[in-house]
Amino acid sequence: MARLGLRAAEAALLSLDDIDWRAGVLRIAGKGGRVAQMPMPQDVGEALADYIRHGRPVTTSRTIFHRVETPCLPFTAATPVILIARRALRRAGVHASVRGSSHVFRHSLATHMIRSGASLNEIGQVLRHQEPDTARIYAKVDVAGLRSLSLAWPGGAQ
Repeated sequence: MARLGLRAAEAALLSLDDIDWRAGVLRIAGKGGRVAQMPMPQDVGEALADYIRHGRPVTTSRTIFHRVETPCLPFTAATPVILIARRALRRAGVHASVRGSSHVFRHSLATHMIRSGASLNEIGQVLRHQEPDTARIYAKVDVAGLRSLSLAWPGGAQ
């Protein structure tokens, strides 16, 4: 979620069939039934492969993520991912709204991209927004960065 800006439901419903290991591509079944292909960073691929080999319960289900407790059923909705994200953020000392705990990862990715020089259009593409302006919600302005670019106000406070 942090590296690809996935929504909780997109992560929860990932299937083994969504991974093209040779091409290094993930197929994302997104909001509104839209499907997108995203490049899979090497570290994400390695983490997925490790989980599939060593952490995923033995099952006939093609869904990647499953409950840890018995019965080890596959995730069918966003809720388990939201709860996992909330617990992980709490352990890390990150205070996020209860409602948006898993969305913190999308916000953080957008903010990181802005600070790295990405345009709002590029951020919208990575986050798979249908409307280009939607990225503005996630991309918080880097006030400190803007201050370093601004000129001193003539006659202003020193």
